[in-house]
Amino acid sequence: MSHLKIYIDGASKGNPGESGAGVVIYRDKRIVKEISNYIGSATNNVAEYTALIYALEESLLLKAKSLEINTDSQLLARQLNKIYKVKNEGIKVLYNRALHLLAGFDQVAINYIPREENVLADKLATEAVKKKQAECGCPI
Repeated sequence: MSHLKIYIDGASKGNPGESGAGVVIYRDKRIVKEISNYIGSATNNVAEYTALIYALEESLLLKAKSLEINTDSQLLARQLNKIYKVKNEGIKVLYNRALHLLAGFDQVAINYIPREENVLADKLATEAVKKKQAECGCPI
């Protein structure tokens, strides 16, 4: 069975504000994919869910059967683990998309981790916003 360990993070400069998504995917303790995408103006929660969706889509392409997803978003982890309900209509769309993608895996664990254990995904999310700022020459 193909197992992936994934770290996800979203960054929002303002809330809402210019945002990015960062994902690090490991297989057998080696990085197999890093994702750093600018996603436009969004809230931090939207950025977190967008990072999750990127991770799930990539994991399907990598033909994974089992996932361990690590996030420093307590809200996202608790919503996906059915501890909290999703009340925000904008987040519900992303939440439902994530649930649809999660159905493609045999086994999934979603873990809340401290920020200091999510440094690389955080860096990728932040870099996406900084790169966009450098490209447009505008303050973000």
